[in-house]
Amino acid sequence: MSNGRPEGSALVTGASRGIGAAIAKELARDGWPVAVNYRQDREGAERVVKAIEDAGGRAIAVQADVAEADQVDGLFGRVEEELGPVLVLVNNAGVRADNLSSQLDDDEWQRVIDTNLSAAFRTTRRALKRMIRLRYGRIVNVASIVGQRANPGQANYAASKAGLVALTKTVAAEVARRDVTVNAVAPGLVQTEMTEGLEEKWLEAVPARRAGTPEEVAACVRFLTSPEAAYVTGTCLTVDGGLSA
Repeated sequence: MSNGRPEGSALVTGASRGIGAAIAKELARDGWPVAVNYRQDREGAERVVKAIEDAGGRAIAVQADVAEADQVDGLFGRVEEELGPVLVLVNNAGVRADNLSSQLDDDEWQRVIDTNLSAAFRTTRRALKRMIRLRYGRIVNVASIVGQRANPGQANYAASKAGLVALTKTVAAEVARRDVTVNAVAPGLVQTEMTEGLEEKWLEAVPARRAGTPEEVAACVRFLTSPEAAYVTGTCLTVDGGLSA
């Protein structure tokens, strides 16, 4: 037991860059051994691991495409073997395939739903087995304010993120008695590669008149994964500079 929590590890999906990388570093600073999951960007994931290790933390890079159902067990098996049971899961992996609804093809729809929503369900299902047994767990899903307000050209992305919030609330209610919390964060305009091209469109609408940083989102995730947040579950914390106010 450390800092009021059992010994275990944190797994962040899609953590080779952007918000995921910032979350991995923040959780490492909070004392968690961190698994930095990536699909393709091995160099990026290894840079995150090195930054964590240079700061005195412990981390490993683990390749897996969480959108592929048969890779989830292997991902968890590797993390559990090297770092211990996954007691913090951050579902951050996400993709975009923007197009007007009338022009979205089935592949663009399915790829976004599979990565942003179905993958989060599968990793959550896998993580809950150990969390429930150990009576401790923190799951945080990285949603988006696009799941709460219209953004033309992103029907698939919006549906996946709205579904992620609904999944968050339902699972939270199912496992609350087991001391497992499930929450979401909904970033607005944040400076990452994924939001390139969106800043000019949205910036004037943001009351703070600036984009957020990955580190600002990561700080919110850190709180939701902490022992201090034990009574916070089933909520979605908006991090958007007042855009949805």
